[in-house]
Amino acid sequence: MFKALKSKNFKLFFYGQSVSVIGTWMQKTAVSWMVYSITGSVFLLGLATFLSMIPSLFLAPIAGSVIGRYDKHRAMIVLQSLAMLQAGTLALLIYLKIYNINFILALSLIQGIINAFDMTCRQTMMIDIVNDKEDLPNAVALNSTLNNFARIAGPALAGIILHTYGEDICFIGNFISYVPVLISLFMMKITPHIKSENKLKMLDDLIEGLDYVKKETEMARMLLMLMCSSMFVISFNTLMPVFAKDIFSGNAETFSWFESAAGIGSVLAAVYIANLKSSKNMNKFMIAASLLMGFSIIILALSSNLTIALICMTLSGIGMMGQTSSINIYIQTQSAVNMRSRSISYYMMAYQGMIPVGSLIIGYISHSLGVRTTVAIQGIICVISVIVYVYYKNQKTTEDLETCPIEYKN
Repeated sequence: MFKALKSKNFKLFFYGQSVSVIGTWMQKTAVSWMVYSITGSVFLLGLATFLSMIPSLFLAPIAGSVIGRYDKHRAMIVLQSLAMLQAGTLALLIYLKIYNINFILALSLIQGIINAFDMTCRQTMMIDIVNDKEDLPNAVALNSTLNNFARIAGPALAGIILHTYGEDICFIGNFISYVPVLISLFMMKITPHIKSENKLKMLDDLIEGLDYVKKETEMARMLLMLMCSSMFVISFNTLMPVFAKDIFSGNAETFSWFESAAGIGSVLAAVYIANLKSSKNMNKFMIAASLLMGFSIIILALSSNLTIALICMTLSGIGMMGQTSSINIYIQTQSAVNMRSRSISYYMMAYQGMIPVGSLIIGYISHSLGVRTTVAIQGIICVISVIVYVYYKNQKTTEDLETCPIEYKN
């Protein structure tokens, strides 16, 4: 399971991130709880998530083009430094008791802009910090395991800190968590990047990247599946503070249980993927994971028992992690070398970029239809999207068989 840690650079990256991502999830949980506690508005809760992620929709393709031409290692140091500055500013505001929702939303937008470049750079750099390229799927899975372990530890820790010490400690903790990341990045020894001699032509790069993805039909179908899921399904997480506080009459600690339950499921899925001997059949794994996510969300929407709801959150975490990681691994391993950064940028656009759009839509729809009905519809959409994906995949397979030479048919 840990074979990618044989690479020193990846080991440094892994250990440095292990502290930072916990801090990130602490802050994410604290922001969600604080916004809803201050305003009592589901719409503003969705807007905070929207602003922190929407830049990926517009900037991810640009990030893929830029990062593919410059030194990813140096770019990561700059981006992590900027993220630390943003976290420090937010921590200072909360420490000084300046609970201005406009400031919080503005800083969420700044965080989203930084993340649009940071996430693309981080994913693209993966192949440079793993010595044996056959270990790349394992590295992707370990990185996902780390992120989802933090999804358990971060909200759980945030729940305790929010209840015992107050929200300012969560934000200060996230600011400090960037220190080990920067130390690990400075300790890495990576072959200097050879700067591209071609001038940056943004429009040409975007068109070339889009044409490449369209020609890779299986990749295109997976990205469309992820886009649908991110916009209409994964955004159900935005409504979890409402489930915790209103439906199950809980507090900040109850909310952290929901986040942690989903995190447990994600870790289980990531551990399973990390132990796979081959990255083949990722599309089949994606189908199974997507169905699990859809049905668990439907049951969650209908549940009136907290234990059952938390079990459904765990299952949805397994499904969501399985879906996103299988698509990520497929793109990382199947993309041409010169197109990898742009392929990954489209992955980030379909995943990170569409979630905020969905969060805003779901926050609005839940006002009219109610939270339970909205979440149930999201689960149904997930199941339908799988059926559509399988239908077109089988249709393509049938067409290929009909057009292939007779000797291959026999």
